[in-house]
Amino acid sequence: MITTIQLSKELKDKIASFGSKNETYEQILERVYAMAVRTQLREFLMSGENCITVKEALKRAEAKYGNSNH
Repeated sequence: MITTIQLSKELKDKIASFGSKNETYEQILERVYAMAVRTQLREFLMSGENCITVKEALKRAEAKYGNSNH
């Protein structure tokens, strides 16, 4: 299904600036969308929120399960 969206000329020109000579707006937007998804995923994976260091994880594992080197 094809749909039409309304954009200002200014935004249309900005979108076009991301494309190459023979690229359609749909191709440009698909590529920009894919980059945005990768960026969001990277930010999520690299977020320090709810994370602990490896050292802390080992300390917790040792406290819970004992030292596995014995």
